[in-house]
Amino acid sequence: MPSELYKVEVNIPIQSIWDFVSVMDNWAPLVPGYIEHEILNDSESIWKFKTDLGVIKKKVELKVDITDWIKPKKVIFNLTGINEKMTGKGYFEAQIIDTNNTLMTGYLEITPEGKMAKLINSKLKKNLNELTKELTEAIIAKIKEVEHAIR
Repeated sequence: MPSELYKVEVNIPIQSIWDFVSVMDNWAPLVPGYIEHEILNDSESIWKFKTDLGVIKKKVELKVDITDWIKPKKVIFNLTGINEKMTGKGYFEAQIIDTNNTLMTGYLEITPEGKMAKLINSKLKKNLNELTKELTEAIIAKIKEVEHAIR
């Protein structure tokens, strides 16, 4: 079960991070390979994106279940494959450093299942590293863009 943790200090107040990540519509489109997403209710959505695991290129559909909204610091979610046999979990966490600076953490864990699991696991570790970093950095960039537009 490949997993990845990415931490970065950002010059963004914790409340601005919460205001952004507490709305799934804000960060779903930032997933690398994003195609579309559908909000089912306050805690459930379906995300579709393209993934490239070297020789395997696939359109993946995942059900995202938000299990906890811990204001203003953490969003925890579970992932369930719809068209692929996989499960996973992850979170975004923000910790106050000072008034204008926050430590932001992105965590993602995915467990492929079925007959291709062994092959996918070997490629997934590298891709998960990139995916976790890219998604976290994209969220940070988008928050900064929104903050700049407001000022």
